[in-house]
Amino acid sequence: MSVLDRLAELLRSDGGLIGGAVAGTRTEGSHGIAAAAGPRADGRGDDYALLVEAIFEGYLQHYGSGRVVQPDDPDLELLAGDRLFALGLARLAELGDLAAVIELADVISLAAQAHAEDDPDRADAVWAAGVSAVARGGGPELEAAKAAARAGERGAAGALRAAVTAR
Repeated sequence: MSVLDRLAELLRSDGGLIGGAVAGTRTEGSHGIAAAAGPRADGRGDDYALLVEAIFEGYLQHYGSGRVVQPDDPDLELLAGDRLFALGLARLAELGDLAAVIELADVISLAAQAHAEDDPDRADAVWAAGVSAVARGGGPELEAAKAAARAGERGAAGALRAAVTAR
């Protein structure tokens, strides 16, 4: 069963409006697979894949179109996004990986800022850097790139991508 199918089943089992808005057709999620392949997921790859994809699905509810949850109501879309953010971060905290919680919280806030500043390229770079940090850990180059993104600096997307390739 794919990670997105597992997420769909989890949401369906929760029931309610969000469970009722779970779609039938999905593609596989690449962010979860990348996070699960890193050394930080050691022996818990399925958990990391699910929680990263839950958070990414939450992001899509806010800024795109969901792959798993596809509600007709925009208010339910936002609620589903928040629920998915919380689900992923709570599961990560249960694993005891507080450094990864910080990384994904940064992803959520920096991607939101990028969208508010109409910079989807930076949002994509934030996700790539965040997933890499969850998989392998961060470092000074990533922290500098995130600071540039927070400051809205030109070239922040490139710095985030460079931080990923430098690892």
